[in-house]
Amino acid sequence: MTNPTIDPNRDSQEIELSVVIPCLNEADTLADCVRTAQTAIRENRIAGEVIVADNGSDDGSVEIAVKLGARLVHVPAKGYGNALMGGIAAARGKFVIMGDADGSYDFLEIPRFLGKLREGYDLVQGCRLPSGGGKVMPGAMPVLHRWIGNPIFSLMAQRWFHSPIQDIYCGMRGFKKSHYERLDQRCTGMEFATEMIIKSSLLGCKAAQVPITLHPDGRKLRPPHLNTFRDGWRTLRFFLLCTPRRLFLVPGVILILLGILAYGLALPGMTLHGVKFDAHTLLFGSLAMLCGYQSVFFAVFAKTLAIKEGLLPSDMRLERFFNTVNLEVGLAVAASAMIFGLVLLGLAVEQWRLVNYGSLDYARTMRLVVPGATLVALGFQTILSAFMISFLGLEHR
Repeated sequence: MTNPTIDPNRDSQEIELSVVIPCLNEADTLADCVRTAQTAIRENRIAGEVIVADNGSDDGSVEIAVKLGARLVHVPAKGYGNALMGGIAAARGKFVIMGDADGSYDFLEIPRFLGKLREGYDLVQGCRLPSGGGKVMPGAMPVLHRWIGNPIFSLMAQRWFHSPIQDIYCGMRGFKKSHYERLDQRCTGMEFATEMIIKSSLLGCKAAQVPITLHPDGRKLRPPHLNTFRDGWRTLRFFLLCTPRRLFLVPGVILILLGILAYGLALPGMTLHGVKFDAHTLLFGSLAMLCGYQSVFFAVFAKTLAIKEGLLPSDMRLERFFNTVNLEVGLAVAASAMIFGLVLLGLAVEQWRLVNYGSLDYARTMRLVVPGATLVALGFQTILSAFMISFLGLEHR
């Protein structure tokens, strides 16, 4: 059967909208979703198509899609993101609206999304939460999702990535296909949806929200794909990976500053409020500096790798860093630190020689040994990190 929403002989350039519905064993609700989408397209005289991106269904979903005349796209690679990537890649429309096949979204809302896209917005996100004008029907969203998970992660996206979106988990959204292609999305699982929000925000795209109503999941034969705690952790992990500054750089800088403070107190042997800071404080300070220094370099590694792999957009600050701190500069700094450290260690050995290699005043000697060993370690770390950054920065095909 042909798709009743478009003329199959019509040139692909004439198709304005593609509605993409990812599907994995959605026989309970798929028919209603496809029919509703087709009705919205037909009654609003939209030049559009409905695509079912099937991810390996074996419950009759494929037959339902074909019978109703939807364009069926088989996506063998498993994963929510893979299904959407396959469906969007096959889309012939200038605009794409995606929505889940579980019956929780009303595809009659399509014209409202399309209206915003026609106004020039790159991304139009549905908002189910009352804070954004949306509505959650009784039993449509678990309590933890509605009052804790979704609001918290949406707030994090707003604060960390300057996202204007108030409901980042909403699975119904529209976007220009050209904008999607610019995003170069990589996540093949449930992180696909949040990756789109984060990348769009970092690229400064023009985004809008459409308040919608979330209905209860209409599936009866099987439980939802979502898992509250597993998917919550996956979202948090993805957020952290997308912001190496918060995951690595900020903790690293704090540790380095704490280490410097410890050295400032311990090297002169200061006493504050009856507390004596001595050689052991130096050891704690060295530990903080070593861990912090490594964390700072991990921030550079992670950001560089994320950009090269297309997970994050390019960053002018990182480019300026590479232009200023190249391999040669890193090696020169490392050599200087190691030489100074070795000099301090040499002075400690000289003190040992002066007492005929006998007992030492450890409180005094450790003020040479600990900083010396720390500088040598930091220098060695710098050499390894400089080469690693150089490898990551290499241009390749």
